[in-house]
Order: sequence, then structure tokens, then C-alpha cells
Amino acid sequence: EVQLVESGGGLVQAGGSLRLSCAASGLTFDHYAIGWFRQAPGKEREGVSCFRGRDGSTSYADSVKARFTFSSDNVKNTVYLHMDRLKPEDTAVYYCAARFQGPDCGGSHDMDYWGKGTLVTVSS
Repeated sequence: EVQLVESGGGLVQAGGSLRLSCAASGLTFDHYAIGWFRQAPGKEREGVSCFRGRDGSTSYADSVKARFTFSSDNVKNTVYLHMDRLKPEDTAVYYCAARFQGPDCGGSHDMDYWGKGTLVTVSS
């Protein structure tokens, strides 16, 4: 059974940094596309970053490019989202998701497994 557990959210001032973690069990990264998504109050869930296990490439939404960085630890079976220069508009619940043998993450409807999310609040 695949399980994803996020942690690391919290309250931070604008300009600050946070690192989110997603501990995965029941999967190996090279067979999955792993995505970070977020959902702000009153808005649709959106993709933030995608890691493609089959080739190790990573992509980012334009809104977070150069501020957020995806990384993974195959020993701990954990992925991370390093978030720098945070803005109030980054406030959202952040989710980790996995797509089995996905060439890409696609949209949220394409993902097979989801964590429960972790709340990030950025104060101005």
C-alpha cells in the first residue's frame, strides 16, 4: 500500500524559508512521477513541482521557479520541497502526490496517491 505523509508546514514571514517533507512508503521513486501540489482557500489545486522518476528531471510552476527546489533522498524514501523567498500568495495547503509510471505529473486528476497535506501560511 502506497502512503505519503507530508510535514514541515507552518507560519513564516514573507521572505522566509520552509522545507516540506513527504515520507513515502510502498513505492520506489524510479517508477513514479512525484508531484507537489497546493490549494489556497477558495482556489483550485495547482501543481507546484514535478519529479519524473524515470529520468530524474524536475519541473516547476512559473510562480515558484527559482524560489522552490525539489529534492529527494532515496535512502529515506523521502522527497522535499525547499521554499525560499516565500510570499503571502504562497499560503496554501501543500500536498505530495504520486503517479505510477507517469511520464509526467499532469494535473491533480492524473495522480494516483495523495498525502493529507500540510498547511503553509506566509504572513506579510
